[in-house]
Amino acid sequence: MPDNLFAALPLPDVHGAEHFDELLTRPGLRIERIVSSGQASAPGFWYDQAEGEWLVVLSGSAGLRLEHEAQERVLRVGDYLDIPAHCRHRVEWTEAGVSTVWLAVFYRDRSTG
Repeated sequence: MPDNLFAALPLPDVHGAEHFDELLTRPGLRIERIVSSGQASAPGFWYDQAEGEWLVVLSGSAGLRLEHEAQERVLRVGDYLDIPAHCRHRVEWTEAGVSTVWLAVFYRDRSTG
């Protein structure tokens, strides 16, 4: 587990997979560092998660699309977004040739079960 969010970043590789590091897990809570470099969701694939996801872009940039919205959202350094549980979404693109570093906080909303 890194002591710094930017420590031990994998080299950018558009042909490789995204890199996921679980930083903290507690009941109802999981925090991950995600490193992307040109990856996107597969055509027609939508995430539909049982938990909410709050995310922030720490470096790089990405295009994220929520199913109920006509346009993608472009996220740059410092931009954050809260995605409710079961809100279908996908990554349209991440910046190629650089490390797009995300901090993702997955949580269970106690009010919805």
